[in-house]
Amino acid sequence: MTRFEQAFAKGPALVAFVTGGDPTPDATAAILDALVEGGADVIELGMPFTDPMADGPAIQRANLRSLGAGTTTADIFAIAAAFRARHPQVPLVLMGYANPMITRGPEWFAAECAKAGVDGVICVDIPPEEDPELGPALRGAGVALIRLATPTTDAARLPAVLEGSSGFLYYVSVAGITGMQQAAQASIDEAVARIKQHAKIPVAVGFGVRTPEQAAAIAKVADGVVVGSALVDLVGQHGVNAAGPVRELTRALADAVHSARGE
Repeated sequence: MTRFEQAFAKGPALVAFVTGGDPTPDATAAILDALVEGGADVIELGMPFTDPMADGPAIQRANLRSLGAGTTTADIFAIAAAFRARHPQVPLVLMGYANPMITRGPEWFAAECAKAGVDGVICVDIPPEEDPELGPALRGAGVALIRLATPTTDAARLPAVLEGSSGFLYYVSVAGITGMQQAAQASIDEAVARIKQHAKIPVAVGFGVRTPEQAAAIAKVADGVVVGSALVDLVGQHGVNAAGPVRELTRALADAVHSARGE
């Protein structure tokens, strides 16, 4: 079994996101460890970028803090490799934008992912129609390409989104940016049910999930719940001392998500 298969086999999984290099590259390791200690099943590590168009203010600020601290792509891979050494069983996803991923060529990026022990990549701004830009290189290196579906992904488009996608499918529950609004639970229930009729991989739901109560409701219908902005806010508030608060919130979220197992 892959790490993704192991993580989702237990029941609904908590997928936790923080931005790499925020507040500094050296401080990121303790924050990632806090996510794991808090019970997160899958870790998403954001690659800082100057123009994070899908992200709301919390993650925009995190990107600026990270870039201001001098974080480079090499730093992100070093953080990833060190994480893999400390946590051999926890799936690690790099999430970001095309420019840093393909500027040196997709084969280079895919090889670096494989070398660092990265399990999957989410590239926000490469749609399925442009899969050749990155998809073949990742798949060739044994790295999952995790695609995004949205409320506007209709039945005609969903097969294209699923084609060549692996690890899990990330359902973006709102037509907007991260962390700003929460979709109505009924719309999430309907969308996940529709997608799961076609998807052979787990479906995780994110965007706007901030509280254990929201996470628990989503975990009743989805295979995973993604939380980012709420955790990133804590890093913004506490800086190099963020590990404790991050661990606390992660534990509350993980308990809520895992409570849906076996119900």
